[in-house]
Amino acid sequence: MIILSLKLLLAHLIGDFLLQPNHWVKDKETKQHKSKYLYWHIAIHAATLLVLLSFNRSYLFAITIIVSSHYLIDLTKIKLSTLLNARVLFFADQTLHLLVLALVIHWQEPYSIDINKLLSEEVLLLAVALLTVTIVTSVIMKIIIAKWQLDEAETIPNQQSLDQAGKYIGMLERLFVFGFIVANQWQAIGFLLAAKSVFRFGDLSKSKDRKLTEYILIGTLLSFGFAMLTGLCYNYLRALILS
Repeated sequence: MIILSLKLLLAHLIGDFLLQPNHWVKDKETKQHKSKYLYWHIAIHAATLLVLLSFNRSYLFAITIIVSSHYLIDLTKIKLSTLLNARVLFFADQTLHLLVLALVIHWQEPYSIDINKLLSEEVLLLAVALLTVTIVTSVIMKIIIAKWQLDEAETIPNQQSLDQAGKYIGMLERLFVFGFIVANQWQAIGFLLAAKSVFRFGDLSKSKDRKLTEYILIGTLLSFGFAMLTGLCYNYLRALILS
């Protein structure tokens, strides 16, 4: 089952990412079902599946199902490209493709999923930790630093920021810190903090504003502090569960 899963997944990655240039995607969006690249794309998927499955006749029907569903899903995605957000369409498209692969794998080599393992203490603890280190910490930090919220006039002049970029940067850095602690790679946290300081140095040197410097330092230290606390608690509770 694992070998079949890896082969089908590899074929999908090759066809959908490695061998699909950007101009193919744009042409498909413009010409939709009339685009020749849509059919070349499907042909590449079929050829990749045939090669990876060693032209085994027992998989011909499975390949037909995968290729046909891929065509229908891609065509639907193209038709909806003017109506829905591109990110939503991308993730919906990939989810449907992977769902089809999972169903084909189950049909060829039946497998079962143990729901109890998915809801085990260790998995639930990880889910709580990840939610805490991302969304929950963002809310807590927003409440804490609201006392020192800067006015627009006090921020770096002539600088525009991406929408909610700071929020997502904070989430990503806390996930990295959490991961480093779980992996017992404390030295990597120092490297991450140093890297962030280097990137922030330019902003701080341009602003020459003590308030902004203190504001950034408070946010950074709070973010790293909450991430380390969450990581330490996770390691402690996980050890109790496994003991």
